[in-house]
Amino acid sequence: MTKLERALISVSDKTGIVEFARELQRLGIEIISTGGTSKLLKENGIYVIEISEYTEFPEIMDGRVKTLHPKVHGGLLALRDNDTHRKQMQELGIKPIDMVVVNLYPFEKKISKKGVSLEEAIENIDIGGPSMIRSASKNYKHVIVVVNPKRYQFIIEELKANHNNISEKMRFGLAIEAFRMTGRYDRIIANYLDSLDTEKGGYPTVLSLDYLKRQSLRYGENPHQTAAFYVEENATEPCVSNAVQVFGKELSYNNILDLNSALELVKEFERPSAIVIKHTNPCGVASANTLAEAFKKAYNGDPLSAFGCILGLNRTVDVITAETITEPSHFVEAIIAPDYEQEAIEILTTKRKWGSGLRLLKTGTFSTTSFDVGSYDMKRVVGGMLLQQRDLSIYDPSNLKIVTKRRPSEKEMADLRFAFTICKHVKSNSIVLAKDEAVVGIGAGQMSRIDSTEIAIKKAVSRTKGAVMASDAFFPFRDSVDTAAKAGVIAIIQPGGSNKDDESVAAADEHGIAMIFTGQRHFRH
Repeated sequence: MTKLERALISVSDKTGIVEFARELQRLGIEIISTGGTSKLLKENGIYVIEISEYTEFPEIMDGRVKTLHPKVHGGLLALRDNDTHRKQMQELGIKPIDMVVVNLYPFEKKISKKGVSLEEAIENIDIGGPSMIRSASKNYKHVIVVVNPKRYQFIIEELKANHNNISEKMRFGLAIEAFRMTGRYDRIIANYLDSLDTEKGGYPTVLSLDYLKRQSLRYGENPHQTAAFYVEENATEPCVSNAVQVFGKELSYNNILDLNSALELVKEFERPSAIVIKHTNPCGVASANTLAEAFKKAYNGDPLSAFGCILGLNRTVDVITAETITEPSHFVEAIIAPDYEQEAIEILTTKRKWGSGLRLLKTGTFSTTSFDVGSYDMKRVVGGMLLQQRDLSIYDPSNLKIVTKRRPSEKEMADLRFAFTICKHVKSNSIVLAKDEAVVGIGAGQMSRIDSTEIAIKKAVSRTKGAVMASDAFFPFRDSVDTAAKAGVIAIIQPGGSNKDDESVAAADEHGIAMIFTGQRHFRH
């Protein structure tokens, strides 16, 4: 391994770089630098050698060419234990560069801005940076490569403890991180340029994905399956992937799936709302004036199924809500919410015996606009991947069509909107029965719509009278309408589009039921 004597620093993200360079200088390490980085370091009293002084060649073409020089790459790639390399370095006046500290032009940040031109994007494609990173990473046994500002403090501590050196194992790990970074950088550029080809409909020719391993899981859906959780590096939408766990043991594979389902549904509602999830399907949903009231209504939607549920909330969990959740008849395994009052956490985790096993996650504040509209859904099939836009369509009153003689009342309209919003998050075929902005019955994942209707009515028991019904897709026959009418349903919302729509509308008119077509299907496979 090579003792560190000389470092080249050229960074776009200057977070912590002044402090890092100052510590390197204190260790007697010579610093070569470029452009804005050099200017910043000098302004802070750090002596640096300009890159043009080191290479004896000026920066040219508006800075496009400054580090693409044999003295830079020779200093990085030379094998210190190779006699031929050492001789050539001496003959050509090439000094060894023992550390490269580089991060790249912010291409991803630039293209995320509205209205950015292709010319602007291209000017933010870094050339010298990736070249230096690759040279240093290839020669990791002799060169330390640093691309992540989060590593600065740790590296300084290691250098101080090891006489200006770090272990080969650490060098190897830094090289892996560097290659990942340049690989991801190239994929972002390729995907962006590929997306400009309108003939492809915005979908790239080659799908390149970058996910960071967040944690290993004890097992997958079942104990005989291994599993791990990977997340998007720069996800900004409040989601289970960037939520902070504030209490409880590690999440399981199934916990993560259920927490995601709970959060994505609760983000749809403006009023204080609660979502009770079992096996990725909601079994209880409610909105109310307070979070505690919403939870109680949601849990009571199907208390038998709710036992051992995952809970999603869209307000900070307060003391009253925590007290309600921990009542003796309730059992909750995990909660995801914007935040928790400290006293609420204490109540949730100590009041009941199951509290010690409870997982609590916080996402930060979110609203009904907290969705990344540019993101996609992906579904793996053996040997391939399906990619589609997320179903983020909202309930649009202007698209509704009242198709029956009786018009729904204002209250019925509110419940219909509530029920149809939930339908989007229930596995198809899905039927949702609701009343007073609370679910009273859900039929999910059945092979026929009448089966889902009958299950929803069975779940609702005696609460179907005066309820409304939502369907994620059209009724192929009038049987679901007839069955709903017998149970006391008074209004129905569905996409329409069946060849036998007329029969369903006629059935609704016969029973005095109001019916609305949305023109929008929400299958969820």
